[in-house]
Amino acid sequence: MKHIIITACLLLSLSTSAQTLSELANSVKNSITKSSSDSSSSDSSTSSTLSTLLSDTDIASGLREALNLGIEEQVEKLTQTDGFYKNDLVKIVMPSELQKVDTALRSVGLGSLADEGIKALNRAAEDAVKEATPIFVDAVKDITFDDAKTILLGEDTAATTYLTAKTETSLYDKFSPVINESFSKVGADKIWSTIISKYNSMPFVSQVNPDLTDYVTNEALEGVYTMIAVEEKEIRNSTAARSTDLLQSVFKLQD
Repeated sequence: MKHIIITACLLLSLSTSAQTLSELANSVKNSITKSSSDSSSSDSSTSSTLSTLLSDTDIASGLREALNLGIEEQVEKLTQTDGFYKNDLVKIVMPSELQKVDTALRSVGLGSLADEGIKALNRAAEDAVKEATPIFVDAVKDITFDDAKTILLGEDTAATTYLTAKTETSLYDKFSPVINESFSKVGADKIWSTIISKYNSMPFVSQVNPDLTDYVTNEALEGVYTMIAVEEKEIRNSTAARSTDLLQSVFKLQD
Protein backbone atom coordinates (compact mmCIF):
# COMPACT_ATOMS: atom_id res chain seq x y z
CA MET A 1 0.00 0.00 0.00
CA LYS A 2 2.88 2.32 0.89
CA HIS A 3 4.48 1.65 -2.50
CA ILE A 4 1.25 2.51 -4.29
CA ILE A 5 1.00 5.87 -2.50
CA ILE A 6 4.63 6.75 -3.33
CA THR A 7 4.13 5.86 -7.00
CA ALA A 8 0.98 7.97 -7.21
CA CYS A 9 2.83 10.93 -5.71
CA LEU A 10 5.63 10.58 -8.25
CA LEU A 11 3.17 10.44 -11.16
CA LEU A 12 1.37 13.52 -9.85
CA SER A 13 4.69 15.36 -9.54
CA LEU A 14 5.77 14.44 -13.08
CA SER A 15 2.39 15.50 -14.46
CA THR A 16 2.63 18.86 -12.68
CA SER A 17 6.21 19.40 -13.99
CA ALA A 18 5.19 18.54 -17.55
CA GLN A 19 2.30 20.98 -17.32
CA THR A 20 4.62 23.68 -15.96
CA LEU A 21 7.16 23.07 -18.74
CA SER A 22 4.41 23.20 -21.35
CA GLU A 23 3.13 26.50 -19.97
CA LEU A 24 6.70 27.86 -19.90
CA ALA A 25 7.28 26.82 -23.53
CA ASN A 26 4.03 28.47 -24.62
CA SER A 27 4.98 31.62 -22.76
CA VAL A 28 8.39 31.78 -24.48
CA LYS A 29 6.79 31.10 -27.87
CA ASN A 30 4.25 33.90 -27.37
CA SER A 31 7.00 36.22 -26.26
CA ILE A 32 9.09 35.54 -29.40
CA THR A 33 6.07 35.95 -31.67
CA LYS A 34 5.21 39.28 -30.06
CA SER A 35 8.83 40.45 -30.31
CA SER A 36 8.98 39.51 -33.99
CA SER A 37 5.67 41.24 -34.63
CA ASP A 38 6.81 44.35 -32.79
CA SER A 39 10.09 44.38 -34.76
CA SER A 40 8.28 43.98 -38.07
CA SER A 41 5.85 46.69 -37.11
CA SER A 42 8.76 48.93 -36.11
CA ASP A 43 10.59 48.36 -39.46
CA SER A 44 7.37 49.03 -41.36
CA SER A 45 6.77 52.14 -39.32
CA THR A 46 10.33 53.39 -39.95
CA SER A 47 10.00 52.80 -43.70
CA SER A 48 6.60 54.50 -43.72
CA THR A 49 8.01 57.47 -41.78
CA LEU A 50 10.93 57.82 -44.21
CA SER A 51 8.56 57.61 -47.15
CA THR A 52 6.41 60.34 -45.62
CA LEU A 53 9.40 62.58 -44.88
CA LEU A 54 10.78 62.28 -48.44
CA SER A 55 8.72 63.84 -51.22
CA ASP A 56 8.83 62.80 -54.86
CA THR A 57 10.99 65.88 -55.41
CA ASP A 58 13.50 64.62 -52.80
CA ILE A 59 13.54 61.16 -54.36
CA ALA A 60 14.01 62.62 -57.85
CA SER A 61 16.94 64.67 -56.54
CA GLY A 62 18.45 61.51 -55.09
CA LEU A 63 18.07 59.67 -58.38
CA ARG A 64 19.69 62.57 -60.24
CA GLU A 65 22.55 62.59 -57.76
CA ALA A 66 23.10 58.86 -58.31
CA LEU A 67 23.19 59.35 -62.09
CA ASN A 68 25.58 62.29 -61.74
CA LEU A 69 27.81 60.16 -59.56
CA GLY A 70 27.77 57.58 -62.32
CA ILE A 71 29.14 60.21 -64.71
CA GLU A 72 31.77 61.38 -62.22
CA GLU A 73 32.93 57.97 -61.03
CA GLN A 74 32.39 55.70 -64.04
CA VAL A 75 32.02 57.69 -67.27
CA GLU A 76 35.20 59.57 -66.36
CA LYS A 77 37.03 56.25 -66.74
CA LEU A 78 35.91 56.05 -70.37
CA THR A 79 37.74 59.28 -71.20
CA GLN A 80 41.13 57.81 -70.29
CA THR A 81 43.39 56.11 -72.83
CA ASP A 82 42.02 52.56 -73.26
CA GLY A 83 38.88 53.58 -71.34
CA PHE A 84 36.83 51.89 -74.05
CA TYR A 85 39.49 49.75 -75.68
CA LYS A 86 40.42 47.71 -72.59
CA ASN A 87 37.01 47.64 -70.91
CA ASP A 88 35.15 44.51 -72.00
CA LEU A 89 31.83 46.01 -70.88
CA VAL A 90 32.00 48.77 -73.50
CA LYS A 91 34.79 47.96 -75.99
CA ILE A 92 33.77 48.88 -79.54
CA VAL A 93 34.40 46.03 -81.96
CA MET A 94 34.20 45.81 -85.73
CA PRO A 95 30.60 46.38 -86.88
CA SER A 96 28.89 43.20 -87.99
CA GLU A 97 28.65 44.34 -91.62
CA LEU A 98 32.44 44.82 -91.64
CA GLN A 99 33.35 41.43 -90.19
CA LYS A 100 34.06 40.30 -93.73
CA VAL A 101 36.52 43.20 -94.07
CA ASP A 102 38.28 42.10 -90.89
CA THR A 103 38.47 38.50 -92.08
CA ALA A 104 39.71 39.47 -95.55
CA LEU A 105 42.45 41.77 -94.21
CA ARG A 106 43.74 39.11 -91.83
CA SER A 107 43.73 36.50 -94.60
CA VAL A 108 46.25 38.55 -96.63
CA GLY A 109 48.53 39.40 -93.72
CA LEU A 110 46.98 42.76 -92.82
CA GLY A 111 45.80 41.77 -89.34
CA SER A 112 47.72 44.63 -87.74
CA LEU A 113 45.83 47.12 -89.91
CA ALA A 114 42.51 45.55 -88.81
CA ASP A 115 43.63 45.86 -85.18
CA GLU A 116 44.51 49.51 -85.71
CA GLY A 117 41.06 50.08 -87.17
CA ILE A 118 39.36 48.70 -84.06
CA LYS A 119 41.64 50.67 -81.76
CA ALA A 120 40.92 53.86 -83.74
CA LEU A 121 37.17 53.43 -83.22
CA ASN A 122 37.73 53.19 -79.46
CA ARG A 123 40.14 56.14 -79.40
CA ALA A 124 37.53 58.28 -81.14
CA ALA A 125 34.93 57.27 -78.53
CA GLU A 126 37.32 58.01 -75.64
CA ASP A 127 38.09 61.47 -77.00
CA ALA A 128 34.46 62.27 -77.81
CA VAL A 129 33.15 61.29 -74.37
CA LYS A 130 35.76 63.58 -72.80
CA GLU A 131 34.50 66.51 -74.90
CA ALA A 132 30.85 65.66 -74.45
CA THR A 133 30.69 64.98 -70.69
CA PRO A 134 28.87 68.33 -70.08
CA ILE A 135 26.16 67.14 -72.50
CA PHE A 136 25.47 64.14 -70.25
CA VAL A 137 25.58 66.24 -67.08
CA ASP A 138 22.99 68.64 -68.55
CA ALA A 139 20.80 65.73 -69.64
CA VAL A 140 20.71 64.40 -66.07
CA LYS A 141 20.12 67.87 -64.61
CA ASP A 142 17.17 68.52 -66.91
CA ILE A 143 15.48 65.14 -66.60
CA THR A 144 12.13 64.96 -64.81
CA PHE A 145 10.90 61.76 -63.22
CA ASP A 146 7.23 60.98 -63.85
CA ASP A 147 7.12 58.59 -60.91
CA ALA A 148 10.32 58.86 -58.89
CA LYS A 149 9.22 56.46 -56.15
CA THR A 150 8.38 53.67 -58.62
CA ILE A 151 11.77 54.08 -60.32
CA LEU A 152 13.53 54.06 -56.95
CA LEU A 153 11.81 50.81 -55.99
CA GLY A 154 12.41 49.29 -59.44
CA GLU A 155 15.25 47.18 -60.86
CA ASP A 156 18.92 47.79 -60.01
CA THR A 157 19.37 50.02 -63.07
CA ALA A 158 15.86 51.49 -63.30
CA ALA A 159 17.00 55.14 -63.15
CA THR A 160 19.61 54.59 -65.90
CA THR A 161 17.03 52.81 -68.06
CA TYR A 162 14.68 55.76 -67.57
CA LEU A 163 17.49 58.22 -68.40
CA THR A 164 18.29 56.25 -71.58
CA ALA A 165 14.69 56.26 -72.76
CA LYS A 166 14.29 59.98 -72.09
CA THR A 167 17.60 61.27 -73.51
CA GLU A 168 19.07 58.83 -76.06
CA THR A 169 17.62 60.47 -79.18
CA SER A 170 18.51 64.04 -78.19
CA LEU A 171 21.96 63.03 -76.99
CA TYR A 172 22.65 61.26 -80.29
CA ASP A 173 22.07 64.53 -82.16
CA LYS A 174 24.45 66.41 -79.87
CA PHE A 175 27.02 63.64 -79.61
CA SER A 176 27.33 62.69 -83.30
CA PRO A 177 29.19 65.90 -84.36
CA VAL A 178 31.62 65.40 -81.46
CA ILE A 179 32.33 61.85 -82.63
CA ASN A 180 32.90 63.15 -86.15
CA GLU A 181 35.44 65.67 -84.88
CA SER A 182 37.17 63.04 -82.76
CA PHE A 183 37.51 60.75 -85.78
CA SER A 184 39.65 63.37 -87.44
CA LYS A 185 41.43 64.36 -84.23
CA VAL A 186 42.72 60.84 -83.41
CA GLY A 187 43.39 59.90 -87.03
CA ALA A 188 40.63 57.30 -87.23
CA ASP A 189 39.36 58.74 -90.50
CA LYS A 190 42.73 58.15 -92.23
CA ILE A 191 43.13 54.65 -90.80
CA TRP A 192 39.67 53.66 -91.95
CA SER A 193 40.11 55.28 -95.34
CA THR A 194 43.14 53.00 -95.80
CA ILE A 195 41.24 49.93 -94.55
CA ILE A 196 38.27 50.50 -96.86
CA SER A 197 40.54 51.29 -99.79
CA LYS A 198 42.57 48.10 -99.26
CA TYR A 199 39.45 45.99 -98.96
CA ASN A 200 37.63 47.49 -101.93
CA SER A 201 40.70 46.90 -104.13
CA MET A 202 40.63 43.16 -103.45
CA PRO A 203 39.29 40.98 -106.26
CA PHE A 204 35.82 39.44 -106.02
CA VAL A 205 34.59 41.52 -103.07
CA SER A 206 31.47 43.63 -102.75
CA GLN A 207 32.62 47.17 -102.06
CA VAL A 208 31.71 48.79 -98.76
CA ASN A 209 31.29 52.36 -97.61
CA PRO A 210 30.21 52.21 -93.93
CA ASP A 211 28.86 55.10 -91.88
CA LEU A 212 31.28 54.72 -88.99
CA THR A 213 30.27 58.00 -87.34
CA ASP A 214 26.77 56.64 -86.79
CA TYR A 215 28.09 53.30 -85.56
CA VAL A 216 30.59 54.76 -83.06
CA THR A 217 28.07 57.36 -81.84
CA ASN A 218 25.59 54.62 -80.95
CA GLU A 219 28.27 52.39 -79.40
CA ALA A 220 29.78 55.24 -77.36
CA LEU A 221 26.34 56.27 -76.06
CA GLU A 222 25.63 52.70 -75.05
CA GLY A 223 28.99 52.64 -73.26
CA VAL A 224 28.13 55.80 -71.32
CA TYR A 225 24.76 54.44 -70.19
CA THR A 226 26.37 51.11 -69.29
CA MET A 227 28.88 52.77 -66.97
CA ILE A 228 26.24 55.00 -65.35
CA ALA A 229 24.27 51.81 -64.67
CA VAL A 230 27.34 50.26 -63.01
CA GLU A 231 27.40 53.10 -60.46
CA GLU A 232 23.64 53.06 -59.90
CA LYS A 233 23.76 49.35 -59.14
CA GLU A 234 26.62 49.92 -56.69
CA ILE A 235 24.70 52.66 -54.87
CA ARG A 236 21.59 50.50 -54.64
CA ASN A 237 23.43 47.48 -53.27
CA SER A 238 26.14 48.99 -51.09
CA THR A 239 25.44 51.50 -48.33
CA ALA A 240 29.16 52.43 -48.42
CA ALA A 241 28.68 53.79 -51.96
CA ARG A 242 26.06 56.30 -50.74
CA SER A 243 28.46 59.16 -50.22
CA THR A 244 25.97 61.92 -49.31
CA ASP A 245 23.14 62.35 -46.82
CA LEU A 246 20.64 62.61 -49.67
CA LEU A 247 21.75 59.32 -51.25
CA GLN A 248 21.61 57.61 -47.85
CA SER A 249 18.10 58.90 -47.10
CA VAL A 250 16.65 58.17 -50.52
CA PHE A 251 18.11 54.73 -51.17
CA LYS A 252 17.32 53.56 -47.64
CA LEU A 253 13.73 53.39 -48.89
CA GLN A 254 14.55 50.57 -51.30
CA ASP A 255 16.69 48.50 -48.91
